[in-house]
Amino acid sequence: MYRALTRNIQVTVEPVYLPDRSEPDDGVHVWAYSVDIVNLGLEMVTLRSRHWKIIDGEGRLEEVRGDGVVGEQPTLGPGERFEYTSGCPLRATSGVMSGSYRFETVDGETFQVAIPAFSLDIPGGARSVN
Repeated sequence: MYRALTRNIQVTVEPVYLPDRSEPDDGVHVWAYSVDIVNLGLEMVTLRSRHWKIIDGEGRLEEVRGDGVVGEQPTLGPGERFEYTSGCPLRATSGVMSGSYRFETVDGETFQVAIPAFSLDIPGGARSVN
């Protein structure tokens, strides 16, 4: 697992390779990643947007930006959590993902929360970050 803490928002990510959805002979490798976001602070916050940087093992960069996560913009009160699972296909057998979420307080202040860098590796491969 990979973990980051920014302004009392803890983000934990756990990636897993999906051999049943991958087609290695066709250069398609698929991972799922589960994200757990916990508000460890005292203020209510809403996740407004995401920004991902995905770099495959051959150095290709893809950036993904969008509103919320998995079609939602969750609001988290003190001590609350939001969990979701998403996926990432790559043409290479490994890669690294990182990024940030933009949160907003009830007063309208926005701030960035780090998503920890995490590696996408086929089973038996060495992890490349953390």
